[in-house]
Amino acid sequence: MDGVEQTSEGWHVLIVEDDERLANLTRDYLESNGLQVAVEENGTQAVERIRQEKPDVVVLDLMLPGEDGLSVCRRVRPFYNGPILMLTARTDDMDQVVGLEMGADDYVSKPVRPRVLLARIRALLRRTGDSVGSESADGGDGEDPVRLTFNDLVVDRSMREAWLNDEGIDLTSAEFDLLWLLASRAGQVLSREEIFTALRGIEYDGQDRSIDVRVSRIRPKIGDDPVHPRRIKTVRSKGYLFVRDA
Repeated sequence: MDGVEQTSEGWHVLIVEDDERLANLTRDYLESNGLQVAVEENGTQAVERIRQEKPDVVVLDLMLPGEDGLSVCRRVRPFYNGPILMLTARTDDMDQVVGLEMGADDYVSKPVRPRVLLARIRALLRRTGDSVGSESADGGDGEDPVRLTFNDLVVDRSMREAWLNDEGIDLTSAEFDLLWLLASRAGQVLSREEIFTALRGIEYDGQDRSIDVRVSRIRPKIGDDPVHPRRIKTVRSKGYLFVRDA
């Protein structure tokens, strides 16, 4: 395997997995590729560890003793905005949809190959790192603004925060990335394929529902009507449109 990319050197990963053998094998593989890895097998204890340690990314198994992964994800989201990658052994996509609704950023079905897991982790870290590290003061040359304002809605890429009527909006890392992508292309219809490729860095398979789930979560947070949205519109058979003057 090629050496670890510079963007993932030293990042702290917390694996929440009760299968000790699998957790240790995964830890060894990720550490051999430059990541710092800790393991927690209990869901309830994982909540406190995430609160205290603030890992750069959490790899969270769905089935856990103490509390399951969905409960852990829901409980940590009020204080943890880092990426959460959920592992599920089930093929039913409802598990994946519910995980996304609870605040997961991505999911991988078990059994997962270590190389695939590493690629997904790197993609999550790269998204966060690029968004934080690529800004320049006051937008640099003006071509890539770091703050967008749409009446009562403000989205700031440098701080990775958004405000509605001067009140902070609680967004997960993946939700912010999607909001920024749509807002930065205001007035332009983006297909699910374009959004998926831009955010995940892999080809859209035509069935993944994560984009739709996140849009449905973002709308009420930015004051949009979930039933008759005016700010993030669904363009039938095409994709999503962020309306500049909504």
